[in-house]
Amino acid sequence: MPQGQPTVVPDDGLTTRQRRNRPLVMVHTGVGKGKSTAAFGMALRAWNQGWPVGVFQFVKSAKWKVGEENALKALGETGKGGPVTWHKMGEGWSWIQREPAEGELSHEEKARQGWEQVKRDLAAETYRFYVLDEFAYLLHWGWIDTAEVIEVLRDRPGQQHVVITGRNAPQELMDFADLVTDMSKVKHPMDAGQKGQRGIEW
Repeated sequence: MPQGQPTVVPDDGLTTRQRRNRPLVMVHTGVGKGKSTAAFGMALRAWNQGWPVGVFQFVKSAKWKVGEENALKALGETGKGGPVTWHKMGEGWSWIQREPAEGELSHEEKARQGWEQVKRDLAAETYRFYVLDEFAYLLHWGWIDTAEVIEVLRDRPGQQHVVITGRNAPQELMDFADLVTDMSKVKHPMDAGQKGQRGIEW
């Protein structure tokens, strides 16, 4: 199995095994396509390892049918890999500007509720692998405090990996993270007026 060779070996007092198995915080950001797709691909690897996987979607509406959701839920039910739990926290509010109905929580309040659930699960070590999908938007908009997120992630117990996706990830989060990928856009069908299509976008 290819494992790669580190370019630097820090003087941190850890053994190679200890350093290799450190839980990671990962960020997929940038304007290009593929941030969530890459995170769900990592979730597949986590499932294959038998790890409990928790997916928290902060932007996509509960009404939206996401292909990865169906696939990962089906895999989670096979009993061959780890269990998969899928949480939808939003109303599609980054794309559909629907105002909350009277008495309904605001989009910001729903996002905050979602983050509080993530905090509870991290404290309880509910999952081994977390996907916080489109979570970077909430930090960029100031709905959730970046410093608080960093503190919670820094203090999380056990062996919990967390991947955060979304455009405009704050620099402080990227500085803190162990792995950051900036998806750049070279070309996209939407630039030529083509809308998203089944099997590619969902």
